[in-house]
Amino acid sequence: MRVLVAGVGNIFLGDDGFGSAVVRALQREQLPAGVQLVDYGIRGVHLAYDLLESWEALVLIDALPPSGKPGAVEVYELETETDDGAVSSGAVKSGATSLDAHSLDPNSVFASLRALGGTAPRTFVVGAHVESVDERIGLTPVVQDAVTGAASVVLGLVRSMAADAATADQGA
Repeated sequence: MRVLVAGVGNIFLGDDGFGSAVVRALQREQLPAGVQLVDYGIRGVHLAYDLLESWEALVLIDALPPSGKPGAVEVYELETETDDGAVSSGAVKSGATSLDAHSLDPNSVFASLRALGGTAPRTFVVGAHVESVDERIGLTPVVQDAVTGAASVVLGLVRSMAADAATADQGA
């Protein structure tokens, strides 16, 4: 099993640094074998190049728009579609929630990945709704309080994937 856990966001825009904060929390945890943890910040092209490798899944940790309660953690799997509209890996489906509270837009990452000849793996998003993305370093207290819970969600997700992979290997 190979899973890329990618923190994204801009630490200079307050709560947009949520992905980086969760990655720092996860660095203290024991991750299952095959899980790679990376803080990409705003380096979307770097993420696209890394996605050219063979991954079973991608877990994006990101700040979510202020459309929900600040600090509320959500997890969901992205539905993706190809340029011809067929559901597949590669781009966020047009009806999906907008994830961009900063300049690293998942659609751009997946478009770059396709341009490089790759396709996105199964993709999950773990995020918290922002309270403020004003220019400042540091999360607001309500979003900071969500970091531990989001890290637990990511751990549960990757441990579940590892258990599923182990079960599939035993059945083969």
